[in-house]
Amino acid sequence: MSYRLAVVVVALAALPLAAQKQAGTTKSAGTPAGSAMKIASATSAGPKNITAGATIAEIGADGKLVTLRAGTNGWLCMPDDPNTPKPDPICADKVWQQWFEAWMAKKPPAVKQVGIAYMLMGASDASNIDPFATKPAAGQDWVVTPAHTMVVVPDPK
Repeated sequence: MSYRLAVVVVALAALPLAAQKQAGTTKSAGTPAGSAMKIASATSAGPKNITAGATIAEIGADGKLVTLRAGTNGWLCMPDDPNTPKPDPICADKVWQQWFEAWMAKKPPAVKQVGIAYMLMGASDASNIDPFATKPAAGQDWVVTPAHTMVVVPDPK
């Protein structure tokens, strides 16, 4: 059985340049944000028709999700990670939520249908090689990506 997945990242050219420019200048690492600020950050990740009914949650100190706002539509949005240099909130459907649960447990995901996740403020990752890296390797820079939509599909095998 193959556990490989095809993940397609599509840059969204429709996001206003001003939002991307603002995303690069509003990061305040180390400053704890109140729930309202975290909810605003999380909802900036996706289209309003999705974020309006999404559950908003963050990862707590124990590694478990802490709900900031209950949702009604099955989507989950998470605010910016203050440990990264650029804003990187995300909104994910149920398929991506299952993918993330498997990833966090370091287990192969079992994708049965197409899933969608939004990162309309862009992202910054420590590595494109090590998905668990918390900072870039010596001599490396953060991997910064513009606004994008992620699509996960089942392995056709």
